[in-house]
Amino acid sequence: MDVCLLGCGGMVPLPNRSLTALLVRQNGKMILIDCGEGTQVSIRKTGWGFKSIEAVFFTHYHADHIAGLPGFLLTLGNSGRKEPLTIFGPPPLEFVIKSLMVIAPELPYEIRLVEFSPQTAQNIEIGEVVVETLPMEHSIPCLAYRLMIKRAGKFDAVKAKKLDIPLNLWNRLQKGETIEYKGTRYEPDMVLGKERKGMKITYCTDSRPTMQFAEFAGESDLLICEGMYGDENLLPKAKERMHMTFSEAAEMAERSRSKELWLTHYSPSVSDPDQWISQIKSIFNNTVTGHDLMIKQINFTDET
Repeated sequence: MDVCLLGCGGMVPLPNRSLTALLVRQNGKMILIDCGEGTQVSIRKTGWGFKSIEAVFFTHYHADHIAGLPGFLLTLGNSGRKEPLTIFGPPPLEFVIKSLMVIAPELPYEIRLVEFSPQTAQNIEIGEVVVETLPMEHSIPCLAYRLMIKRAGKFDAVKAKKLDIPLNLWNRLQKGETIEYKGTRYEPDMVLGKERKGMKITYCTDSRPTMQFAEFAGESDLLICEGMYGDENLLPKAKERMHMTFSEAAEMAERSRSKELWLTHYSPSVSDPDQWISQIKSIFNNTVTGHDLMIKQINFTDET
């Protein structure tokens, strides 16, 4: 999976910091999470294009996460898109999206809406990517997202030969398909070993830290988590506004045993996130202060 942090700012856009948005690409298909003001400009800078965006997911409906949607939808239409676009999010999804679309009323493609429960974890498949939700603690309904690609066990060719499984069925079994062929039923478990470690990206903004979230993010290859404030003296303010400090995000990364943490969603008052990096690394060493258009490619490993 290719991951691009399109914007890492919270509240208002700054000359050197775009508002919150994340773009994930897998086998040519893309998922957009949040769409702050100006997101269409950031997407254009990636060079990844617009037409392959399969779905949009919203964490919640504060303006710095969603005000860029009308412009994004119009740009998507101008790029030649004809296929339907599905938008996911917590309630009141339909009210918010239809209100924003008043200024983007004529699109050459259909908009489909799927509302997630604000209390119950749910999941949806977008191509190979399984997207799961977790309700978070914020001033309005808010979700964290976990994007996973599962990986089947290694195909055992020796076993397949011993079972006299026709060669033309091997690829389909390797992909997890159950096959009825010439009166015989073939199951993937007949030729696949133990499921191997897949990929996992977890994304959270605008929330207080919770043990449920640490479990949800467990062993993420990449945890992208808000750090509204670096200064620990502002912890009371973070609690009041239901955000996290840098150190709280690092604690979530440590508790979840994630491989890497990207801090994002900074307050406009945080002019230099690196000012606190040594302090944060003492909590979780593999912490990176996010910046606009930061990209990482995540690959399968040999871990089980």
